[in-house]
Amino acid sequence: MTYAELQTAIKDYLQNTETTFVNDLDTIIKQGEERILKIIRLPVFRKNVTGTLTDGNTYLSTPSDFMDAFSLAIISSSNHIYLLRTDVSFIREAYPNSATTSTPQHYALFDDTSFIVGPTPDADYSAELHYFYRPNSITAGASDGTTWLSTNASNALLYACLLEGYVYMKGEPDLLQVYDGRYKEALARLKNLGEAENISDSYREGTFRVPQT
Repeated sequence: MTYAELQTAIKDYLQNTETTFVNDLDTIIKQGEERILKIIRLPVFRKNVTGTLTDGNTYLSTPSDFMDAFSLAIISSSNHIYLLRTDVSFIREAYPNSATTSTPQHYALFDDTSFIVGPTPDADYSAELHYFYRPNSITAGASDGTTWLSTNASNALLYACLLEGYVYMKGEPDLLQVYDGRYKEALARLKNLGEAENISDSYREGTFRVPQT
């Protein structure tokens, strides 16, 4: 499903071509995408980046598309040494003197744009972050553009957008429940793919099975 096709489908399903509604379609679509991204951790939205922990600097910047961390490791002599994730208060208590340096052992999300590590690095360390990232919205592309969600999870994306659009319209509760039910059905299938089938090994665990619907 392309960006233009998604816009058309929303207008057709909701039977609304009113100017204000059409002008707000991008916001409605982004809200629909957000619904899915905040519920499902799809493997396709994982990314690895490398950076540097600097000698004497207890902070490390997060990528601009960062949503959540899966792991943070420092690389020493080609070996990955994984830091343990904690919270800021633990690091402040465990390593109260930031001038005391050593090999980092823990990390925490300090704010929206940075991690804090402890203890303070005693040298420059190469670091590798494995994280959940925010993909570009379909609204950021051309009218014939697509995204992973629009290509591989078009039902979930459409019904998420219809939910947001119908809430915007302050529509009837009965029809809102219909859209919500179709959205949850599509979301369940997507969760099976992203959080069960894609992280299991058929040889060791057997084939993933769910009841037919």
